[in-house]
Parts: sequence; C-alpha cells; structure tokens
Amino acid sequence: MAHLLNAESVSVVLGARDVLAGVSLGLDDGDRIGVVGRNGDGKSTLLRVLTGEHEPDGGRVTQTRGLRVGVLPQADDPHATGTVRELVVGDGADHEWAGDARVRDVVSGLLDDVQTSVPGGLDAPLSSLSGGQRRRAALAAVLVGDHDLVVLDEPTNHLDVEGVAWLAEHLRTRWPAGRGALLVVTHDRWFLDACCTQTWEVTGGGVEKYDGGYAAYVLARAERARVAQVTADRRANLLRKELAWLRRGAPARTSKPKFRLDAAAELVAAEPPPRETVEITATASARLGKDVLDLEDVVYRVPGEAGGAPRTLLDGVTWRLAPGERVGVVGVNGAGKTTVLRLLTGELEPDGGRVRRGKTVQVAVLSQSLRELEEVADLRALEAVERERRELVVDGKPLTASSLVERLGFTRDRAWTPVGELSGGERRRLQLLRLLVHEPNVLLLDEPTNDLDTDVLASVEDVLDGFRGTLVVVSHDRYLLERTTDHQVALLGDGQVRDLPGGVEEYLSLRSAAKADGATAGAALPGATPTTLAAAPPASGASAAEVRTARKEAQRLERRLEKLQASEADLMGRMAAAATDHAAMTSLDAELRAVQAEREQVEEAWLEAAEVAG
Repeated sequence: MAHLLNAESVSVVLGARDVLAGVSLGLDDGDRIGVVGRNGDGKSTLLRVLTGEHEPDGGRVTQTRGLRVGVLPQADDPHATGTVRELVVGDGADHEWAGDARVRDVVSGLLDDVQTSVPGGLDAPLSSLSGGQRRRAALAAVLVGDHDLVVLDEPTNHLDVEGVAWLAEHLRTRWPAGRGALLVVTHDRWFLDACCTQTWEVTGGGVEKYDGGYAAYVLARAERARVAQVTADRRANLLRKELAWLRRGAPARTSKPKFRLDAAAELVAAEPPPRETVEITATASARLGKDVLDLEDVVYRVPGEAGGAPRTLLDGVTWRLAPGERVGVVGVNGAGKTTVLRLLTGELEPDGGRVRRGKTVQVAVLSQSLRELEEVADLRALEAVERERRELVVDGKPLTASSLVERLGFTRDRAWTPVGELSGGERRRLQLLRLLVHEPNVLLLDEPTNDLDTDVLASVEDVLDGFRGTLVVVSHDRYLLERTTDHQVALLGDGQVRDLPGGVEEYLSLRSAAKADGATAGAALPGATPTTLAAAPPASGASAAEVRTARKEAQRLERRLEKLQASEADLMGRMAAAATDHAAMTSLDAELRAVQAEREQVEEAWLEAAEVAG
C-alpha cells in the first residue's frame, strides 16, 4: 500500500491559541478517513495544512512525488466567473466528456437541477446560480478529476437526502479496493458511516485516531472515556492520600521529602481539564389537547417563474398532527417543506382549505435563517437568554439563565460575546435555548443541525429525545431524523404530503423511480439534454433504475472475480510448493475447491446481471 503524504510534528498557531500542536500522522493509498471535532478545533486548518494551502508554523508535511490532489474548500468563491460547463468539464466538446461514464454520473448526480431548471443549463454563468447550486458545481468540478487523493471540506452542505446518498455511493465505488484516498470533514454522521473506514478526531490541538466510521468512533471514544475515568478515579484517590499526608501539621510539612511534594504537585498539574459539554434540559409542561395542528384540504400557490402562471405548491393537502407525534419531513428542494411549517404556525395563509390549531397549543419554531436573532444581535449571549426568561425550573430545581447558557456549552467568555459575533453553530444553539425556556408543547425545527458539530448534534438529539410535546423536524440529516422521529413524510414535488412507512430508504426509492420514469419520457420534455436522458431500455424490458443497479452489481462481481482468480492462482502455487506434504495438500485442496465453487456462483450471478444491464 503506497504512502501518499506524511505530517511530522505539525503545529499551527492562530492568535494566542495552538490550533494544532505537534501533530504527526500519515495517509496511505486506500484510506477512507472522516475528520470530526468541535467547531473551531481546527478541522479545516488540518486539511489546509495537509494539502499545502497553509504553511505550518512548525513541523513539515511531505507528499509522494506526482500526487494528484482534488480539494473542495469549506467556502466557495461567491464572485467566481465563467460558466458551469467551464468550471466542471472545461471547454471540450460534449462528446468528449459525455463519453466518460464517471463524468456523466457526476454531472447527472449533482447538476441535474441546473440542467433542467436554470436558463442555459450547463452554459449558465456561475453568478446566476444559487449558493447551493454553486456549491454542487464546485463539488462536481473536483469529482470529475482523476485524483489520487480527494479532500472534501463539508461536501454535504446544500445536499438533500438524495444528494447525500448519491455522493456516498459515488465515493464508495470511485476507486478499486485499495486504491485512491478520501479525506473528508463532515458533520453528517450517516455519511461518515457510509463512506469512511477510519475517523480522526481533532481535539485539544491533537488528532485522535479511531478505526471505523461514526458508529465505531462513538463506541471507541466511549471505551476510552471509561478507561480514562478509571484512571482518573485512581489518580483522585492517590491525590487525596497525598494531600491528607501533606496537611498533617505545619512542622510535619517542613520535613517531608521533596520527592513527595513534587509527586503531589505533578498529580495536581496532570489533572485534565473537563471536556466542554453541551447539555440542555427542557420539558413541555403545558398540556396538549386532542387537537394540535391540522391542514385540511390546503391549497397553496407561489408565483411562477418569469411572470408565468402560479405554481401549485400544495394541492388539497390534509395532514393532521397528533399529541406527542414525532415526525420528520424530507423532500426535494423547492417542494414546500418550509412553507408547510409556516402554514402550521400561521405565518402564511393558505389559498384554499384551512389550518386548525388546538386551543392549548404553544408553538416554538427554529427557522432555517435564524432571523429571530437579528433583533438581539447587539446583546450578549447571556443577555439574549435573560431577555426571554431569567429562571427556569427543571426537575424541581431552579436554574438561572447563566446556568442554562453554561450548560449549553458556552464558556464564560463566549457567554459575554455579542450575538452578532457568534459562529453559526453557536447562534443555532442559542436560539434553541431561547425557544426551550418558554416550555413549548409543539416544536417545529427547520434544518436544526446546520453548522453543528457531532458532539453538539448528539446533545441536541438528546434534548429532542426527551421533548414531551409534538415534534416536527425538517432536515436532510438522515441520522437526526431516524433517531429523533418515529416516522417520516415526504414532499415529492407533486403537491402532496406522502407518508413513508419505509422511512428515508422508501423516499430514496420513490425518487429513483421518479427519475427513471422521467428519463424514459425525457425525449418529450422541453429543454431536455442528452446528459439527462437514460439509455434506451434493453431487450429484457428492465426499467432504467434496474439497469443502473444491474450495472453496478456487475462491476462489483467483476472485482470479486478478480480476487477469486488471484486466490485460485495463489493456492495452486502453494500446492505445487507443498507437493510432498500430504496434510498440507489436503488442506490446500479443500480451500481451492471452496474458492472454485464461489467463483462459479459469482460467474453465474455476473451473467444474470450482465443480461439485465444489456
């Protein structure tokens, strides 16, 4: 396995803070590494140092000769010029890039909406795209390249559930086994589990390494914490004995051997500081009646594009929320997820039908834009909470606003930071607390996990787990939806709210089927381009979705056949070398028969998949 890059005792100082302190690590061909850590701990800085964009203040980073690196930075250039086509595929003719299966897959997977909904399609100027579309174009530009190492900083930002699933599948199948390397910073826990085989946690100026994706990382970190707690308990017991011994009278202290005094001082100095915790406790104390929030035959229209006819966003929708119901909302961008929340709160009025609200309902809304914080931007974080409520009784104990802010993860310095100077994640945490101190019984959350790191996400989910009222969560974060809600509904762009008994997987299947149907009928669609149309269905009569699945399966089976053939050749060579050893020959012959039997099964499966794929 080739070594790609190496960092030796790397240090980075920003202001008076050591962001990285003596970090040493390496990256090999075939590595799939996810980088996690709290906001501000240095994840993006680590990526910039490893890729050579930022020169370290100490230590060095070396790369293998000729290493091809593709980098997606955390922030895109809002003033980028040129067209989408120039950024992603250059100035080559369509047939040149369309002949590359990987480029076609990237363009259709990330830029389908640009081709179909943006005037000019791929020839549209970058300045005409939305922030999310520019982000996806920048990601596509990285993925179409032939890189040995792909470094992605928050690639799932602006991707919906479907886009995250596509990206995970693309990165899983991008390189053959043992080839290519991936280094990705993301807060999307499902994505980490789907793509990564190692996890690096950036914390306290160092990098802790764990095997496996997010789930394995959490388990390993919990075990490390348990072992550390046992060690800390032993240290505390020894510390108490040392201090008690040192306190046995002033005359006695003067006669203590110096090494005992030094040992006590070392124990005190070695006591690790407590790790920052984010903890919120809240309850919905107000009683909910049987009627909560209901949409009854609701119709809602939005203005059409370029002065055209109005578009019906919701068409006769009836949806009832029950007391204590916990529901997640997914859907394509522009299908009306945020609009549904605004209708439920009364911020918008329907064009038809009605919205019923129970008499005892107390609604709190965490908006996607956090525009509610604009009016308190000049206040300190603590003052912004005190403005809502100075004291809250939790589990029979009164808690002041300062205690709540501290338990929310704000240090003393950050608690007195003006709201306008807080980071995106801190602002989201602050606004969530300002909502919870009013003890609502209906909580509506619009993309609540934006800008939050994995530790804070876990704490927010813990809060939502204990919320006793009705909960509606609009999010692209599968992990959050599957943990905090009991079921999900989807807005597929057809004007309806559809129940999803099969959860997010059912939503992805519905979207895949819809795309396949649209591709089959694409020749009749105005503005359709060759890159958005699927190949003609084979003689087998399989759908376009089945064809794509069969092709991926055939590729997987081909890779398995190569491994089995290599194993078969190796066993034959070992048998030739051990021709005089009867016991070894018997064992090797049994292994060879098993490999040959599996190879026959894989070959049959490959033939079936190839027949469907055409």
